[in-house]
Amino acid sequence: MAPPTRIRLPRATLILILLALHLSLSLAAQFEGFDSDELPHAAAADPASPDDDDEGLDLDVDLPPPPPISVSVSSPSPPVTTTTTPANPNPTTPPNPTPSLDFWDEDEFEGIPVPESPTSDPSSTPAESAPSDPSAADAAEAPPAPPRTPAELLRAFSIEIACVSFLICFLLNYFTGKKQNEAIALAWATKFATRDSIFDKNFSLLGTGDGKDTPLLLKEGQDVFKFYASGRRFCQGMLATMEMRARHDLLSKLLELVFPRKDTITFEVVMNDESMDHVMVAVARKKAAKTMQKEERDLQKFASVLASAPAGKKWVADELSVVAESKEVAGDMISEAVLDQVLGEKAFEKLGKWFISLHFSDQLAGSYKKVLSFKFVLPDANNMAEMTKLVALVPFYIDLIGRYKLSSHARSKTDAARTKAAQEAFRELQGVRQETLLRKKAEKKKLMEEAEAKLSAEVLRKKEEKERNRQMKKGAPKVKMLRS
Repeated sequence: MAPPTRIRLPRATLILILLALHLSLSLAAQFEGFDSDELPHAAAADPASPDDDDEGLDLDVDLPPPPPISVSVSSPSPPVTTTTTPANPNPTTPPNPTPSLDFWDEDEFEGIPVPESPTSDPSSTPAESAPSDPSAADAAEAPPAPPRTPAELLRAFSIEIACVSFLICFLLNYFTGKKQNEAIALAWATKFATRDSIFDKNFSLLGTGDGKDTPLLLKEGQDVFKFYASGRRFCQGMLATMEMRARHDLLSKLLELVFPRKDTITFEVVMNDESMDHVMVAVARKKAAKTMQKEERDLQKFASVLASAPAGKKWVADELSVVAESKEVAGDMISEAVLDQVLGEKAFEKLGKWFISLHFSDQLAGSYKKVLSFKFVLPDANNMAEMTKLVALVPFYIDLIGRYKLSSHARSKTDAARTKAAQEAFRELQGVRQETLLRKKAEKKKLMEEAEAKLSAEVLRKKEEKERNRQMKKGAPKVKMLRS
C-alpha cells in the first residue's frame, strides 16, 4: 500500500495576497464617501452577496482609526485662534464635552478630522492675564505722583479762578451800581417833585397817573428814569429824563476810566401852538454850540452863532456861546434876571459845572415842533440842592415864551425865512415823489420787457401791429360827421 501523500498549501502566495488586500483596504479608507457596504468584512457579513470568489476565505480585517489631527476652532466676531492638543496630556483628566461634538456623526463624515475640545493649560493663564500694553504696565508700576503745592494748584486753575472772580465782581457791581442810580433818582424826586416843591407848585399833575399810589418816577432801565408833569398854562406837559452812568455794568464802568461820563437830566416842555411865537435860541459852551449849530436841523436852517452881544445889554459868560435867529430874540430871551441867576459871569462860576445847554425852537424836527429843552448835570444824592436855580429856569421860560411876542420887523424876517424853508421842503418832497414815480415806471417797464421776452414770435408780431395801429389812429386828424 502506497504511503499517503501530503498536500502542501501555497503559504507564500497566501501571505502575499493578504498583504495586498490589507494595503488596498488601508488606502481606500482615506477617501470620503467610501461606502461601508463595499468593504470585505461587510460583504462577508451579507449572505446575499453575489461575490463568491472569497467564500472560502474567512478574513477578519479591521480598518485602522483615522489619525488625530488638530483643528482650528473659529468664531465669527473674535479673531481666529488655533488650539492644539498638549504634548503631554494628562490621562487621568477626562476631556470636557464640547457642544459642537454632540451632533457629530462619524459614519456621515468619513475622512474628516475629528475636532478636539481645547484644553486649558494652567501654565498659560498667567501669561494671558498679563497686560498686553507695555505702557499700561509701566503706568501700573509707576509710583504715585506727589501731592501738589498751593502755588501749583493756583497756576493750574488760574483761568477758572479768574472767571469765577470776574463773575463775583460783576454781580456785586451790578447790585451796588443799581442801588446808587436809584438813590440819585429818588433824591432828585424828593427835592423837586414832592409836596411844596418847585414842580408841585407849578404843575397840577405829577407822575404818570392821577392816583394816590402812582409812582413819581418811571424806571425804564437800570440807568434811565423819567418824570412826567402836566397841568400848566402855555404848555401841554413836561418830561424829565434822567440818564445815569451805567454803574451796574462793570465793563461800562471800566470804559468810563478812558471816556468819562456824567449823570444828566433833560427837561423837554411841549408848548401849545398858539402860545409860542417864532423863537429859536440855543445857549451852550462854545464848542458844544458850534456842534449844535451843525447837527441840529432847525438851527442849521434858521440860526447862526452870534459873534457879539446886543447893543447896550449884559451878556453871558465868556465860556458860553449863543446861537439865535436874530439878536432881538436872543436879547429878549436872555434877560438880566437869567444872567444874574445862572448865565452871568459871577453866577456861572458857581453853577457852570451843572449847566450843559438850553435849546428853544418852534421848528424842531419831530412829532412836536414847539419844544423847550433844558439839559443839566445831575449832582450826587447829597448835593441835589445845588441845581435848584437851574431847575427854576423851566417854569420861568414857560411863562416868558408863552407871553412873548415878536416885533413887526423881527416877524417879517422870521416869516420870510420860514416861507422859504417851507418852499424848499415842498420842492424836496416833490422831488422825492417824482423819483418814486420814475422808479416805479422803470420797474414796470422792466417787468413788461421780461414778459415780452417770454412770448412767441407770432404773439409779438400781433402786439406790434396792434401798437402801430393805435399810434396811427392817434396821429390821424379827427373828423366830425354831421347827420342831416
